[in-house]
Amino acid sequence: MATGICEKCAQLLKDFVAYVKRLRSELVQKIKECIKNLSRCSCLRRKRATVASYISEQHERQAARTLLNHLDTVDYPLPVALLEPYTALLLSNDMEVQRITTLSLVHLLVKNKVSKEQVIETGMLMPLLEMLQSGDPTVQCNSCQCIASLASSDSNREAIVSAEGVIPLLVLAKSYDPQVQQNAVWALLNLTQSERTMGVLCQEGAIPVLALLLQSSNYEIQFYSCSALSNIATVPGHHPKMLGIGDRFLLKSLLTLMSSSVQKNASQACRCLQILSGNVVTQEQLMYLNCVLPLKALLCSATPPLTESAIALLSELATHQPNREGLVNEGLVQVIGQLLLCHSSSSIINHSVVTITNLSSTSEGQQAVMDSECVTGLLKALVSSVTTEETVLCVTSCLHHLTSWDLLQSHLATKITPEHVSSLVKFSAQMDNLELSYRSASIISKLKMNAHVIQLLTPHYAAISEYLLMYLKNQEVRFQQLSIVTLCNLKKDGEFSVLMSDSVLEKQLKWVHAQTEQTRQLLQAIQMPPSS
Repeated sequence: MATGICEKCAQLLKDFVAYVKRLRSELVQKIKECIKNLSRCSCLRRKRATVASYISEQHERQAARTLLNHLDTVDYPLPVALLEPYTALLLSNDMEVQRITTLSLVHLLVKNKVSKEQVIETGMLMPLLEMLQSGDPTVQCNSCQCIASLASSDSNREAIVSAEGVIPLLVLAKSYDPQVQQNAVWALLNLTQSERTMGVLCQEGAIPVLALLLQSSNYEIQFYSCSALSNIATVPGHHPKMLGIGDRFLLKSLLTLMSSSVQKNASQACRCLQILSGNVVTQEQLMYLNCVLPLKALLCSATPPLTESAIALLSELATHQPNREGLVNEGLVQVIGQLLLCHSSSSIINHSVVTITNLSSTSEGQQAVMDSECVTGLLKALVSSVTTEETVLCVTSCLHHLTSWDLLQSHLATKITPEHVSSLVKFSAQMDNLELSYRSASIISKLKMNAHVIQLLTPHYAAISEYLLMYLKNQEVRFQQLSIVTLCNLKKDGEFSVLMSDSVLEKQLKWVHAQTEQTRQLLQAIQMPPSS
């Protein structure tokens, strides 16, 4: 350093030299990265001798077209030996050959003329993944579609993830080419079909990418991204990442998608929200974001898949007690009543039953049930010829729950018909399904014995007596108690009392009474203090 320079200037010169050295180092690094990225592109790869080192590019293209056109005309699945040319052609430097080859492979995969596992086994995966980084949109689009198709099987998903195929797909999911972007998101969707590959996607940052794509103008991209997010949501461990995107972005985007004119997109958005709603905090946020408005619109849809998705979400929301008052006030009990009258789908009925049971836990909810067609709809499902046994069990469980309140007991008595009574009596006698039997008989036991109900029950007194006798002989105390409660109710009708007089049923009742009295005395003896 020259003498005579002050300490301040010396420090300035020293800093300048260090800056130049650092700048040179960064420049070299940038040049290295540029060369590395260029070398990865298929358009700059060295021509392999095994492909066509001895023929012109034009001849290579013509040969590729001829061979692949011939293979495309084969009707049966191609043997492995005929797949070998594809591997070689995928490694070509010629962009046109790459376009032709990838398109031909797409056709083979779509028409199931080739085994997806064999494509992987013959070494085509790596060239296809390299082509995802091609500068040619057609090559990218075709190779991306091939990867999406291959990702439909578990073993292939593992192979794609192991070959580091996730990052290139995420990059193409942001492509400005709509078809490339659509195929990339389709591939990502298929990778969410397995929990392990789904985990890799989430680690590599797929969740915010997919969330942003919900706002795409392309309906297919919306559907693929929403379906992928629904799959990811099935693993609760991913919820923090999904819900952690700023300002409730994901929930807002899904609620917007619920109002889509594309039915499958609206339905899938509902499904995703329903899965996420297992989280109480999510439910609170959805209610805050006024999810009821779009939900109500979907519940009134004439399309069963939309209705099924909407009622599943409503059923989930109704499980959280703080939500119930708001849902009742918004008139959703009345909507459910209409659903039960219009639909026979087991899924819709089952979710409606769960929702009614939860919303009727308050006096306001019980009044709403009375003011709606819910009871009529439940009774309709009870006797429907298309209702499954599982659904009948759900319906009787709900009716059993509703008859716990005097208000609804009286309401049920005004709605019930001979057909309903016949079904309940039949189910009560089916001891091979104890829960269905118990709940059906319990409903009968709580019917108000007015003139209308007595008229309905009288033709069935003999059948009722038979199953009550079985209940008294049952080892389960709850059945014995239910039999006694039912008898107390039925004896309000003098005709039943006459029928029961000196019957086998009455004798069994006396026997149970004697046994109970004996048990009571024994228990009393045990509890007595010992004599001094």
